Amino acid sequence: MLVITETVAIPDEELTWTYARASGPGGQNVNKVASKAILRWTLAANSSVPELAKARLRSKHPAHVTLEGEFLVTSQEYRDQERNRERCLEKLTAWILTALTPPKPRRPTKPTKSSQRRRVDDKKKQGARKASRKSGDTWSE
Repeated sequence: MLVITETVAIPDEELTWTYARASGPGGQNVNKVASKAILRWTLAANSSVPELAKARLRSKHPAHVTLEGEFLVTSQEYRDQERNRERCLEKLTAWILTALTPPKPRRPTKPTKSSQRRRVDDKKKQGARKASRKSGDTWSE
């Protein structure tokens, strides 16, 4: 059982593990050992994670969601399978924790009068600088 918070947990039955040969360092081990860990978690099967958090997970990590609705987490950072398994669980836990916290609502702000005045003054200075570069009519026919 993967415990995220007191109320949110994922049973081991919902997690499916597969392994593959990893790229990267490892010498001859790379060709022989399947050290890359791939974790598949069916989002629809879980009832402890709120639907809003699942929706945030889908929107924040769309590349990790398959057409069947499975959430994929992979790790091939380490040379051994067990550490990659642990890393997959750490990633999933961190992503679910961030999805559980609702985003802060944006409060629209207005620019201050002084910043508006400063912006217009800067534009006028820039326009005057460009206007001073102009000499008379350069086209003659």
